[in-house]
Amino acid sequence: MAAGKCERLVATGHPDYPPFSWRDPQNPQRLIGAQADLLEHLGKELGVRIEMLYNRSWDKAQEEVRSGRIDLLAGAALTLVDLETMDYVYPPIFSRAKVVWVRRLASFPYIEWADLRERRGAMASSDFAPAFDEFAKANLSLEQGASLTQLFQKLMLGEVDYVLHEREPGQALAYTLGMQDDLLALSPPISSEGLYLSLSHNSACNDPWLRGQLAKKMTELAAAGLPEDLLQRNLLRWKEQRLRPASASNQ
Repeated sequence: MAAGKCERLVATGHPDYPPFSWRDPQNPQRLIGAQADLLEHLGKELGVRIEMLYNRSWDKAQEEVRSGRIDLLAGAALTLVDLETMDYVYPPIFSRAKVVWVRRLASFPYIEWADLRERRGAMASSDFAPAFDEFAKANLSLEQGASLTQLFQKLMLGEVDYVLHEREPGQALAYTLGMQDDLLALSPPISSEGLYLSLSHNSACNDPWLRGQLAKKMTELAAAGLPEDLLQRNLLRWKEQRLRPASASNQ
């Protein structure tokens, strides 16, 4: 097997997106989470050291990768603009699923969007698929403008019937608020999109060998069911960090 150009790759991702990625309280210069664990696993498989570094914002992280100052971006949505500056690795091993959150004791039958009619809903952001946005404007009563914490609290008080938000980040916040046993994410998702690993066109390490090996290993790991295992492990890790003092080790 041909060797790649680089023995070390630098990656980054969203600094506040548990369980996918968040700042390590024990080492603030790096990120931890499911994405970081995946990259560590990939690095071992390829014989390449991959470090996942903290950037102060998601916009800054993307800018660093576009410029080539950082090689890899974890958790990138597929956009036409970024195709001009990054190579996306297929398949996406994680996905961003937007779901209907309800109180477990006040759940209701849900199979399709129309089941949300005549119910009071809320969402913290309107970043959904265009088809759902059109449906919502015409058919749903959706409150906006509050934080997800405020919306989950309103849901618990019965002031709204459901909240629309991402599944895994919603689970992480539910742990933070102590609501994990009271809230339920319904299926199927409202919408879902892949979260990709992307490699900067300007990275000195970007070569056909590396792109091919990343795609091969990602395909193998997805087939082995690793993504779900990493997400569940890091939800537990996030929960444990919330429960122990900041000075305690999280390892």
